[in-house]
Amino acid sequence: MNKMKLKIYILFLLLAVTQLVSAQVEFTAQVSKQKLGVNERLRVDFQMNKEGDNFRPPAFTGFTVVGGPSQSVSHSWVNGKRSFSKTYSYILSPSKRGKFTIKQASIEIEGETYKTIPVQIEVTAAVDKPKDSNDPSYVASESIHLVAEVSKTSPYLNEAVAVKYKLYVSPNVNVSNFDFVDNPKFADFWSQNIDAKQFKFDVGTYQGKQYRTVVLRKSVLYPQKTGKLTIEPLTIDVVVDVPTNKRDFFGGRLYQSVRQKIAASSRVINVKSLPEAGKPASFTGAVGEFDFNVTTTKDALKAGESLQAIVKVNGSGNLKLFELPKLIVPSSLEVYEPEHKENIRTNLSGMSGMISDTYTIVPQYKGNYPISQLEFSYFNPKTAQYHTVNSLKHIIEVLTGPTNSDVVMNNDNPVVEKQQVLSGNNQFSSFHTKANLIPMQTNQFFKSNLFWCLLLLPLLIIPIALLVVKRKALIANDVEGNKIKKADRLAKKYLSEAKQNLNSKEQFYESLHKSLHNYLKAKLKIETVEFSKDKIATVFNENSIDSTTTAQFIDLLEACNLARFTPMSSDAMQQDYEKAKQVISAIDKAL
Repeated sequence: MNKMKLKIYILFLLLAVTQLVSAQVEFTAQVSKQKLGVNERLRVDFQMNKEGDNFRPPAFTGFTVVGGPSQSVSHSWVNGKRSFSKTYSYILSPSKRGKFTIKQASIEIEGETYKTIPVQIEVTAAVDKPKDSNDPSYVASESIHLVAEVSKTSPYLNEAVAVKYKLYVSPNVNVSNFDFVDNPKFADFWSQNIDAKQFKFDVGTYQGKQYRTVVLRKSVLYPQKTGKLTIEPLTIDVVVDVPTNKRDFFGGRLYQSVRQKIAASSRVINVKSLPEAGKPASFTGAVGEFDFNVTTTKDALKAGESLQAIVKVNGSGNLKLFELPKLIVPSSLEVYEPEHKENIRTNLSGMSGMISDTYTIVPQYKGNYPISQLEFSYFNPKTAQYHTVNSLKHIIEVLTGPTNSDVVMNNDNPVVEKQQVLSGNNQFSSFHTKANLIPMQTNQFFKSNLFWCLLLLPLLIIPIALLVVKRKALIANDVEGNKIKKADRLAKKYLSEAKQNLNSKEQFYESLHKSLHNYLKAKLKIETVEFSKDKIATVFNENSIDSTTTAQFIDLLEACNLARFTPMSSDAMQQDYEKAKQVISAIDKAL
């Protein structure tokens, strides 16, 4: 009997443990991959085995939500045992490279709060995607290509290299919008981007096929290291309208919009070092084609007067990446620190222009003083040779002034044996010390016309001030009118540049798109990487902006993007400008 009771106790104990295990709550975060390229997408599933309330997802820092949340619920019975599963799914697109954390999501189940474990994600540079002819994204990727064109693949150190990122678009598809996602770092280069005032499509060929082409970005690079250097890819997020087999009521082909991230392939260049043979001692790193000279503003002057000596290099090459030779003058001349000036233009062929150092020289003693010849050397990549240029020798003649007994003339060159500062009566002769002063005539003020005017002026100001205060009070009480005026002023402020470009379609829509972007960035803190329709709709909804205004704003953005590829009339441009004013005013009043 005792054995029977013991078996019953053990059986009940096993059933209790089984029930306890089956009642355990599970809430986990699962990702499709933990390492992906910046042009790929990530799926995140938050899964629970019991129904819950108040699900709160994490912020997804470093990613943009392009899909979701979507819910799926699963019920199943296995061997008489019921199982339940509920999943919240998100599709994320990386905003940039780096290591990010999918933070904790939370949910309330049976009065308790449960949280997921954070998941580490690494986003790398763009990767090659597998081919799938049935995938619309693959069709879009085959119709558009981003190519990095490099002017030189084997340049010398500090020689200009031009890089153009060119987008090729197939005639079968249309591009309605694009954003820069991941910009190359150019870590081993001195670089400067050349801003494109407008995007202009042209016709070109890629891999033997005809495409429409547009240059998205141009950069000039000066390599700072030798050997093999990698030019990192540029990645963009582009919306491609892909044709389908469906047609509308009038027989026109319907298009499906596909958001695609594409990247230009990395380019490797081999940077050659400058030859050691024949390198002049005066070479300081100048690479290009240059002219060099030293000039003075005066050849003869008096002691205490000043002159300027200008050391100047002009031409084309790495003008910002080397130093000018230092001026050499006798120690008896007082020389101030030079003023450096630059007048440099940068285009795809590199830097060109002029750099100079201007020295101010003040002689103190009478005599002849030489400015020694300067030597400037540079390397010309076209001839693969060093060139040396010598400046002319200048003699500064000080006509009058005190004589320094310690200056010894040797072959018409003064040599200072000992420095001695002498004071003369004409030490400050270059400054004007005589003033032409005119005696001031005084008139009696008391009981003059001015006296009576000033006396009666307050009696006139008081009633005017009362009227002004009353007017301001009326304006201040008009709350709705003030809101409208403030919103209109804000709209005109952001759209001023667009208004100036109403006579040019490309410049108008480019400046209009920029104005709308700047407004969202200033008012709602929407950054460039988040500038999408879904993000705008979400933020507008959070700030209680009505759906009509939201739709009008998004229509304006689409009009800006569409205008890049289709002709627009001046009436349509004027209508879009007026519509933009109304939309910004409406948003500002809502905020």
